[in-house]
Amino acid sequence: MTTPVPEQAALALSPVREGLLRAARTDAEALLADADREAAALLEHARAEARAILDAARRQGEADGSDAARDLLVRARREARSRTLAARRESFEEVRHEAAERARALRGTDGYAALREELERRARVLLGPAAEVSEHADGGVVARVPGRRVDLSLTALADRALDRVGGQVLSLWEP
Repeated sequence: MTTPVPEQAALALSPVREGLLRAARTDAEALLADADREAAALLEHARAEARAILDAARRQGEADGSDAARDLLVRARREARSRTLAARRESFEEVRHEAAERARALRGTDGYAALREELERRARVLLGPAAEVSEHADGGVVARVPGRRVDLSLTALADRALDRVGGQVLSLWEP
């Protein structure tokens, strides 16, 4: 039996990774659309509030009102930005959760046995043939040798895939 080189293992996992990325992008786009709508509503509310505060400040006096309005507008913009970032963070965590769920669902597919065998082979390539390999509760495997551990669980692989494309996923939130 030959041990696949890391490139072959990566190629073998490529369809899984691509499927996870496609699903994550689709989910991310939907979550982003919701986050964008919520952010736009929050920004509009903040702008309306800032305009109202600005009008009241002008009535109290141009000099004092102008300074107060600027301060309130800055705070309103900061609050809107904070809420936008929180919505984005929540959306990204939802994408991460969904990717993990979909990865765990691979256990119920016909190809899971072959995938698990490939992950076990990969673990032995990384840690050596004496590695103790066990099934992870979420699917996939965890391998150990004294002083070293490799986590090739399906959820860990999904997390790593999202981390690798993290910059691309984050760009979905950009205008």
